[in-house]
Amino acid sequence: MHENTEAIRDARQLGLPKMLLLGVQHMFAMFGATILVPIIVSSQYGLPLNIQTTLFFAGVSTLFFHLCSKLKVPAFLGSSFAFLGGFETMSKMDQGIYAGMSPADKLSYACGGIVVAGLLYLVLALLVKVVGVRKVMRFLPPVVTGPIIICIGLNLAPSAVSNAAQCWPLALIALAVIIVFNIWGKGMFKIIPILLGVVISYIAAVIMNACGMVNADGSAILNFASIAEAGWLGLPPVQIAKFDLSAILVMAPIAIAAMMEHIGDMSAISATVGSNFMEDPGLHRTLIGDGLATTLSAMFGGPANTTYGENTGVLVLSRVFDPRVIRLAALYAVILGFFPKMAGVIGSMPTAIVGGISFMLYGMISAIGVRNIVENQVDFTNSRNLIIAAVILVCGLGFSGGLTFSVGGTSITLTALAIAAIAGILLNAVLPGNDYEFGSNPSGDQNRGIHQ
Repeated sequence: MHENTEAIRDARQLGLPKMLLLGVQHMFAMFGATILVPIIVSSQYGLPLNIQTTLFFAGVSTLFFHLCSKLKVPAFLGSSFAFLGGFETMSKMDQGIYAGMSPADKLSYACGGIVVAGLLYLVLALLVKVVGVRKVMRFLPPVVTGPIIICIGLNLAPSAVSNAAQCWPLALIALAVIIVFNIWGKGMFKIIPILLGVVISYIAAVIMNACGMVNADGSAILNFASIAEAGWLGLPPVQIAKFDLSAILVMAPIAIAAMMEHIGDMSAISATVGSNFMEDPGLHRTLIGDGLATTLSAMFGGPANTTYGENTGVLVLSRVFDPRVIRLAALYAVILGFFPKMAGVIGSMPTAIVGGISFMLYGMISAIGVRNIVENQVDFTNSRNLIIAAVILVCGLGFSGGLTFSVGGTSITLTALAIAAIAGILLNAVLPGNDYEFGSNPSGDQNRGIHQ
């Protein structure tokens, strides 16, 4: 498709008010998924992971990541879903020191395991630094990274549908608003379609709620109970991590999955922006930023953080690639951590609106993967390439619940995306007839954000 909107790499040219709005748009994109992790951990697993703490450290982690990556990478770090299986395992541990342990203490030990998981990023970062990103990227050609990026979006797709199914009319309003303003919008309206989708569909939700309409499950479209219960001002609760080998063995190996996701997300962001983030600031720097940000969050009772595909989708739609806008969203998240009532207001956004917005964002991520394959002219008449892509797609979409195995009596779960990445990298390394050489096709490499 012909791109008729020129990318904006310095949002200051738009003026401060518009930059602030763009930051709000990114905040809305990350908010739903970021607070969903503590909601699941606390309500389903009984571990008191706090929403305020989660928001605060999502913002702090993002700012820390930007410092580590020389302020160059437009990535937002939100709560990682990869560690949910680890939280569930920790909640069920009742032997040894965990017998009769309070949920709050179990959470502290789980966070201790995540601290170690974050430090494992440094090992891979050191390897990348010593070996060199060019040699590393030989194992990540377009036939591997393209399908992985496709899987990132498609793995998120079921959540978009299930959220939208709560109230399809509302979800379709949100989706339609985004499409209309993205295609036919002028000026500023064209680059804030997500924010407009949220605002207009929320107004629609107020009207529908007033008319007595309900969600598919019979619940009210709008629920303001959390707003009424929340205080106006309050410090994010802090819980210092504790360390135990059993908890470390549960949580730390999940870093394998998270690191594979990080590499996939960096490929997606690089391809979206058209910048060489793998070499400048360098994959080792982004790994260090992501790993230390996760360690920092978990040390004080927050969840693991990871680069967010939702915000990559916003980059695609808005065509504003300035990392300053992401940092504004991070500042908003930090501020929300001190205002429970404000967080409650945003949290009252109907699930169906989140679903309608996600329809566009998640699909855009997969479309980037398809674009990478096409622009790099991956030859699928070559059986080798076909096999690699096929295995990645089946692993990435087929292992919906991940793959769980035991090490020393402790269950470890790899996410579907981690399995797909590992399978693709291994097949590319062992199958003969590799027709890709890094640097031999500068224009193709540049289209996936890996140029020289």
